[in-house]
Order: sequence, then structure tokens, then C-alpha cells
Amino acid sequence: MLDQTTITRPQFFTRQDGDKAPLPFSEAEYSRRLAGLRAIMASLDVPAVLLTSMHNIAYYSGFLYCAFGRPYACVVTAEAITTVSANIDGSQPWRRSFGKNVIYTDWERDNYWRAVQQLVGGARRIGVEGDHLTLAARATLDAMLETPDVIDIAHATMQARMVKSAEEIALIREGARIADLGGEAVRAAIRTGTREIDVAMAGRDAMELEIARAHPTSELRDSWVWFQSGLNTDGAHNPVTTRALAPGDILSMNTFPMISAYYTALERTLFLGAPDSASLKMWRANVAAHELGLSLIRPGARCSEICAEINRFYESEGLLDYRSFGYGHSFGVLSHYYGREAGLELREDVDTVLAPGMVVSMEPMLWVPQGTPGAGGYREHDILVVGQQDAENITGFPLGPEHNVID
Repeated sequence: MLDQTTITRPQFFTRQDGDKAPLPFSEAEYSRRLAGLRAIMASLDVPAVLLTSMHNIAYYSGFLYCAFGRPYACVVTAEAITTVSANIDGSQPWRRSFGKNVIYTDWERDNYWRAVQQLVGGARRIGVEGDHLTLAARATLDAMLETPDVIDIAHATMQARMVKSAEEIALIREGARIADLGGEAVRAAIRTGTREIDVAMAGRDAMELEIARAHPTSELRDSWVWFQSGLNTDGAHNPVTTRALAPGDILSMNTFPMISAYYTALERTLFLGAPDSASLKMWRANVAAHELGLSLIRPGARCSEICAEINRFYESEGLLDYRSFGYGHSFGVLSHYYGREAGLELREDVDTVLAPGMVVSMEPMLWVPQGTPGAGGYREHDILVVGQQDAENITGFPLGPEHNVID
């Protein structure tokens, strides 16, 4: 029997198999982001930052990790940026990241933290993401790094991500274009007796094929479609089922192409056959709320005030009690697994002022409960890029009863 005490393996190491892969953005773009982060570090007198979330690691390094229960990191100092990845990933994190990479092994517990310890270089003040660092991880950090002062930089990094560069906006435009293509494939697949899952797969396949064609050096991962029908439309994030479509169904189409961790979305209400009068009234009211919201997106507008205007419209229509959630959010490094720029959401409790370079959605939703005339979930979703004078809607898929009643 092998004597485990005789086994020696490195706690962490470096290996660079292959060449660096093309990243979604230029070296100048990553350098710009790092300069912004280092300015935050200087303002807080923090010599080292330990990033642990998928979104911030991807934003600053280009590497999007797959955790599978293992910790990952990106350590940024004044001189270097280094991702810390698990041995199971091989050299992929090095190939897919801007900067250096260190691989930790699992032959010994806490080798991840030993790699981090070396990279922070004995810094006594460390920036962390307070909304991502767990209690267990914080306890190990204190033990392994000898209890440094810990400074929460989550809010500051979120604010840095909220204003997009020209390169980011170009990628988001591509995502909006591909979301529209997915919507066309979904629309073409809708017919009586077809299952939700079959319709969703048609949209997903169309988007992934287009991403592969238009962005052949990107990682092809995480694009998806939620397609809901009937009762299943009551929740915006309800999973796809095998329910077969029936005449008269309200339908909710949601296409989400993911290009190099950048999320975009198209959402539309449709009907299979002509809607009844109560449903048509609800649908038209929600389209009107959507169009009102689009008119309110402009530089200088305050998120909470946009929300208040749409609330007033719903109240005037007697529909405010059916409102489901806030009216929009920011875009960027985001998915249903990770990321959220909570400081740029169109909700009553967010007072952020829209500025050029921000990218937001307009997506009002009414949820009318079963047993009420017009029951179902009504939702429309467009993406807008805030400019110097106004905002540009980069979603092209048509909306409303004139376009989305499927015969």
C-alpha cells in the first residue's frame, strides 16, 4: 500500500501550455480597467486586492471560471494581476486571462490560500468583495494571512463597471443583434402542440450558431432561452417545461445570448391565436408602460424618478397591484449565475443618475393572477445605450399585438 506520508507535491505552481487566446477586449481596454481599479486602491490605501467573484475576475482579467465547489481569485497589486485557479483547469485560465496565472493543487488543504498569501506579499490591508466573501472564507483569510485589515471594495468596483467603454458597447450591440435572431427562431418554432422546450432549443441553437460564426474566438457557453406559456408566464425566471402549447395561450419569449460573459436579452409577450378582450387590454397597457419607460431613459434622469413615472401610469390604469418587479437594470458582465450592478436598477430605492456610457433595460411586467380576466405574465424588454443627449434603443424585435399574435 502506498505510504501517503512519502508523497510530495507542489502546493501551487505555474504552467503555460499553448499560447494566449484572443480575449474579448484589447490590451488597452484591460489596462484601462486596471488603472481604474488601482486608482480605487490608492484612494483606500490598499496595496493588494483579492477578487473572488466570477464577474469581477472576468471584468479585470477576461477569465470566467467554473467553480464546481472550488475557490478562484484574481489578485491585483500595483505591479501585477494574477488569476488563481484550480489544477483541474490546466492552463486554460492562463490562456484566457490578461496577466499571470498561478495554479493551486488539492494535495493539501488550503493550498488556494497559500497561493493567495504569496501573491499579496504580506500586505496588511487587503481589498475584498464583501458581498462575495463568505464567513468561512473570511475566517480562513484571517488565519492564513495573519488577520490583515479587510476593506470592502465591492461597491466601488460595481460603480466602475456601470459606465461602459466603447469596446463594451460594441459587444453589447452584438449581443442585442443576436438576441433578436434568437427571437426570430423562437417565433418561427411556435405552433399548437409544440412543447416549451422545443421552442426554447430552437432559439438557443440559432444564437449559439451565430455567436460561433460572428465571434469564433469566444468561449461558447451559457447562452439560453426561457420560453414560457400559459400559467408558466407568471414568473420572469420560470424554467422551461415540457408543456405543450394550446390555442389561446399567452406566451413569454426570453432570449439570452452570452458572448464572453456579457449578457444581453430580448423579452416579448406573444399569444398563440387572438387574445381575448381582457388579455388584449392588459397587453396594450403593458406595451404603453414600456413605451413610456423608453421615453424616460436619457442622461440626467434618476432611476427612482423613472420608476415613479411608470408607477403613476400603472396606478392611473388601475394596474399597479399587478406590477411584478423593477423596471430595468444594467448590462455587462452578468448572467443568472453571477453579477449584478445593483446601483443601476430602475427601482424606487435607487437614486443613481443616468450618464453617458451606461446601458440599461426597460422591462415592465404585469402579473395577473389566475382566475382574473387577462390572467398571465406580460413582459417586454429592450436595451438602451445612454448617450450624450438621449438614449439609443438597440433592440430591434417588434412588440405588441400588431406583431406578436401567432396564427
